[in-house]
Amino acid sequence: MQRNRREFLENVGSGMLIAGLGSSLAGDLGVSAAFAADGSESLEFGDLRPLVGLLQETAAEKIQPILIKKLQEGTTDLKQLIAAAALANAETFGGEDYVGFHTEMALLPALQMSREMPKDRRALPVLKVLHRNTKRIQESGFLKNKRLEPIVAVGGAKSVQGGESLRQATRAADMQGAERIFAAQMQSGSLKDAFNQLLWSVQDSADVHRFVLAHRAFGLVNVVGPEHAHTMLRQCVRYCVKSEANRIKRKNKLPPHRRLIPRLLDQYKLLSRKPGKRHPGDEWLESMSMFIHRNPKEKVLDAVAAALGDGIDLEVIGQAISLAANQLVLRQGTRKDGSRRCHGDSPGVHSSDSTNAWRNMARVSDHRNATVGIMLAAYHVAQFDNHTETDPFPLESHLEAIKTTDASELLETAAEAIRENDQGTAAAAIAVYGQQGHALRPVRDLMLRFGCSEDGRLHAEKYYHTVGEEYSTTSRTFRWRQIVGLARVTASAYGYNRKDEHGHRAPGYEQACRLLGVDA
Repeated sequence: MQRNRREFLENVGSGMLIAGLGSSLAGDLGVSAAFAADGSESLEFGDLRPLVGLLQETAAEKIQPILIKKLQEGTTDLKQLIAAAALANAETFGGEDYVGFHTEMALLPALQMSREMPKDRRALPVLKVLHRNTKRIQESGFLKNKRLEPIVAVGGAKSVQGGESLRQATRAADMQGAERIFAAQMQSGSLKDAFNQLLWSVQDSADVHRFVLAHRAFGLVNVVGPEHAHTMLRQCVRYCVKSEANRIKRKNKLPPHRRLIPRLLDQYKLLSRKPGKRHPGDEWLESMSMFIHRNPKEKVLDAVAAALGDGIDLEVIGQAISLAANQLVLRQGTRKDGSRRCHGDSPGVHSSDSTNAWRNMARVSDHRNATVGIMLAAYHVAQFDNHTETDPFPLESHLEAIKTTDASELLETAAEAIRENDQGTAAAAIAVYGQQGHALRPVRDLMLRFGCSEDGRLHAEKYYHTVGEEYSTTSRTFRWRQIVGLARVTASAYGYNRKDEHGHRAPGYEQACRLLGVDA
């Protein structure tokens, strides 16, 4: 079933590319249109197979010199390296390894970061994440039993209609059945249709990892090529099945939203209504964001459903959810000494990444999945109820310590505070910088450099990209809060490794700097 570029654009639409990559990255990469072929039932990677094998089988400490030589010789480029790394990761882990799927989710953000770097440092974010990818592949032992194997679809197109059949298989923790159903769905329709069917299962748990993995896997199709779309997306199927199997094994209760969301869809008749386009203004946006931040998840679900029923634009509701997640970043564990770190797998970073994923996926989903997805994004933020009584960074004491309004001096103050893990001063310097109306790009450059040198418990790349996306899609009145949040998280992360030991840069970063001849 061959489709040309024109047919793809007719069937899928340009918005699909934006949702997969994020609006800034799609433009930066000059992505060509992808189309849904028969699915990738075998793991034949064609011309990419040698590079995939290299990334799987080479020791981590040896991989960077080889890759840099290839870049210098012009036999590969950064986009191709990301494509090979994505396939190497997917084949090896299949969405079943914690460090593995976090690394997969960092690949597209790393490529976007490279486009923002000076020419001599452009390869750094990619090399850093590829080092992490190869290291985890080598040390995990998964190479002896790669998770993705050739899969045979079951049934014909008529037997696998909609997302319900796939969700039934994932709820039964039937890995083989779910894999075969999804393979048939990939064969029987467009990539957009198959992705929408997948989202039924992705929505079954309020879990940031299944959300962001789906978002990034979808975007990676535009890098690895349409022939590998099945390889990218079946990781999400496997993640959902494994998650359900663990729930059943541990005898955990069903997630409450599985019952609550269908009731609210019916109560407010959300699936029979046309999407609303009403924007009630910034006052409503602020009020709704704080309501989401301060109230129990069940009450928040009802409020979001009511707003959708009242005709408020889903994009506006998405802004409110994003700002609520940002409140978690700014308020988390606030103490007088500002010692509580908020990077990595913190509620604020997780909620921000989750909301960003759903806002992007909602832009290309069908009506049902967009509606459920945005409700679930709010539910995810509201489940963190332990930061509602604290004040947001920067505190007044932090702001009073800032004695300048000069742009360069404020950036120097922020940089010094980041190196000292002084979250309050870093947030205050960047807050004052924004209040003075100084340019965004120098702040992004500062945070970009630290985002390249630090791991942030495997979240540095994703959160940097999330903040950029949310800044560009949020009301001017409130969007600088995202940049202040990034400053706090960056100060929190500096020098800490994944084990929370201080005095470490991201593995592979300093080696890459030496090989490229740039300062670390």
